Amino acid sequence: MNSTNLTILIPTFLFVSLTPGMCMTLSMSLGMTIGFRRTFWMMSGELLGVGLVAAASIIGVAAVILQFPMIFTLVKVLGGLYLVYLGSQMWLSQGKLALKIEPGARNYCSAGQLAFKGFFTAVANPKGWAFCIALLPPFVDHQQPLFLQLCIILVVILCIEFFSLILYAGGGRTLSRLLQQKDNVQLINRIAGSMMLGVGFWLAIG
Repeated sequence: MNSTNLTILIPTFLFVSLTPGMCMTLSMSLGMTIGFRRTFWMMSGELLGVGLVAAASIIGVAAVILQFPMIFTLVKVLGGLYLVYLGSQMWLSQGKLALKIEPGARNYCSAGQLAFKGFFTAVANPKGWAFCIALLPPFVDHQQPLFLQLCIILVVILCIEFFSLILYAGGGRTLSRLLQQKDNVQLINRIAGSMMLGVGFWLAIG
């Protein structure tokens, strides 16, 4: 992976990760109800799930590309167009992702149950799979060893995801008040959407 790809991947994934979604909503609600420290068990499962989805997306698509090199261009263009679609949807969402935190989370969940809940939330999210398949493989340089690039990508996205989870879990009531306002969510969506539109066009025509 070259430095240009890395400098594009980091801010794009950062804004997408910070966008309110299933995992971040879960992190915030648990942080508010069972406490910041216990929420780390959920985070561990969620990070494992995200890492699994990302690795499977990269390795799976890379395996196909190695057998059929011409497919790389098709994957790159289709992935770029899909990101353009997602970015436009985020621009048009008008704050529809505003969080609705439900009180009374399950305080009796064990550490294992919390970890499984985080893992299941990550791997059962079809949008997460679609995003990873569309975004990550085109950043891999097939002239360089795959394993090293995979490690770099996983470290980058897991660090960003962990930062976002901590921010949501620790922000608690302050973040919930902010994200229950449509205008605030719309601003986040538009920033993330703009990043995805830019990267999508870059992948599709680059």
